[in-house]
This record gives sequence, C-alpha cells and structure tokens, in this order.
Amino acid sequence: MDSIWYCEQTNMFSLLCPHKLKRFEKDHEFNNYKNKEYIYFEEDAAHKIYLIAKGKVKVGYYDDNGNEIIKSILSKGELFGEKAILGEDKRTEFAQSVDGTTAICPIGVETMHDLMRTNKAFSMKIYKFLGMRIKKMERRLQLLLFKDTKTRLIEFLEELKEDYGYCCPNTGLTMVKHPYTQKDIASLIATSRPTLNILLNELQESNKLSFKRNHIVFQ
Repeated sequence: MDSIWYCEQTNMFSLLCPHKLKRFEKDHEFNNYKNKEYIYFEEDAAHKIYLIAKGKVKVGYYDDNGNEIIKSILSKGELFGEKAILGEDKRTEFAQSVDGTTAICPIGVETMHDLMRTNKAFSMKIYKFLGMRIKKMERRLQLLLFKDTKTRLIEFLEELKEDYGYCCPNTGLTMVKHPYTQKDIASLIATSRPTLNILLNELQESNKLSFKRNHIVFQ
C-alpha cells in the first residue's frame, strides 16, 4: 500500500477492457500513438478513461514557470485519466506517449458508470484502485518534500525490486527488469540525470547493486 510509483499489481487492462465484454465489443477500438504524441492536454474535456494495451505513457503537468512536473510513468495494463470517474470535467494534467508503439484502450465515462452500477464486485475493485492511487500520490508527495535525493532513489529502487524483482536460479541474487529509462527515473524522483548517474554509480561501487539500462542486479 506504500508503493508510490504506479507499478500496480493488478492488470487493469485485463479487468476493464471493453472488447472483452460482448455488449461493448462492436463500438470498441484501440488508439495508437507515436513517441511524444499527446493523448490529452490540460484543460481538455474529461469524458474518457484510458487503459494501456502496449507501450508507456507519461502523466504530468506544467508549473507556473513552464517546467514539466512528472506525476507518473505508466506501462502495459495500467489505467490513467481515472479522475473522470469521480466527476472531473476538465483535465488537470497531460498524458503523453513515451513509446513509439503505444496502444490505448479508451473507455467512455458513461460506459464505466454503467459497468459499475450493474456489477457491485467490479465497482468495489475500481474504488479500491482509486483509493490506492490517492494514497500512493500522498506518499510520493511526502517523499519529495521531506526526503533527500539519495533516500528517494533508494526507496524507488526498493519499489522496483518489489514489483519487478525475481530470484536468479543460478546466483540466488535478486534481479529486476523494469520499463523505465534513466530519464524516467530522474523525472519520477525529481532530480537530474547527472545526479542520478552519480548516485547509481555510488551504489554500484559500494557493491549494493549493478545496473545496465533497464536491468538491475541487487547484491
């Protein structure tokens, strides 16, 4: 419940995608996006939620000085734009593809409300998901406000280990194959790439881990 990076354990795509439901199948299609293509902007009408079928999506906003603030980077199976379920009329953030082969499954808010009205168990899962996401954002804000950069990185790496880690049968070490670039990680923990590289090298030199692109081995 303290995970803050949106590495959801539940594959929301497999749970929600309307093409799996007969009565919505005929009206359903996937939308494909190129790298850096926007799915929606701040102030756009909020009448859909979105599920990621393939690729990655960055969600964030711009501050008063025009600086980009990254809230999350989501991958296959995850959901975004979910505040529309709760009555948001206009977007307060942007969503942008950060993968050249991103495929999105859109769901109309009315369709979503219909599903929730007619299936109590489904409705409870959605509300539980929304509650967990709010708690994660609160936890992330606490870390960004009160923890130093190295602590934020270490806690992020622990989250990666929990969500993507597995034990290597040959060495017994914990290995992680994750979907983030170093630029993604730097954005999520609110630091620069040079600072991130320095901290990762320090951890590697102290034999706590070794890393290469999207692979990490914990010692």
